[in-house]
Amino acid sequence: MRKQVDEFKYVAETNRLLKDGGLLLVTQGKKGEPNAMTIGWGFLGTMWRRPVFVVAVRLSRYSHKLMEESDSYTVCLPGKGMEKMLEVCGTKSGRDMDKFKELGMTAAKGIQVKAPYIEECPVHIECEIAYKDQMEPGELKKAIEDEVYTTRDLHTIYYGEIKGVYEVEGARSKLP
Repeated sequence: MRKQVDEFKYVAETNRLLKDGGLLLVTQGKKGEPNAMTIGWGFLGTMWRRPVFVVAVRLSRYSHKLMEESDSYTVCLPGKGMEKMLEVCGTKSGRDMDKFKELGMTAAKGIQVKAPYIEECPVHIECEIAYKDQMEPGELKKAIEDEVYTTRDLHTIYYGEIKGVYEVEGARSKLP
């Protein structure tokens, strides 16, 4: 059983995991197929007087297609021992495999949003897309664009209004 907690309870853990290992972005397309993608870039904060979780998804990613078909997403904090899940979700495409089936992950129905979350993760954040912005070539500082976007596969930045953060009992002790 999950309980709702303060939107900012897991800020430190979220930032630590973004830097070391990653989080799991879960999307669902109009056909209902869920997909999970490892993310290492994003941030949790306040925008428009609302709590938000901002994620960046490259145009080439299957998750981008699903995000464009949806109005919500979830961000899941993986538990200890989920390194293989992070590796596969960060290197394989949902176009080529059903990651949930292959990895034995359970796509649980979102509590406040349409997008599912990964039941095996001890904490998840439910977001409703409030705004998105497509990066344009030449608009980013040149040194950053040259370093990060060598193939010019730019990101769409999604601002998700946090509708709820949920944890299982003892969640902190289950995080890496």
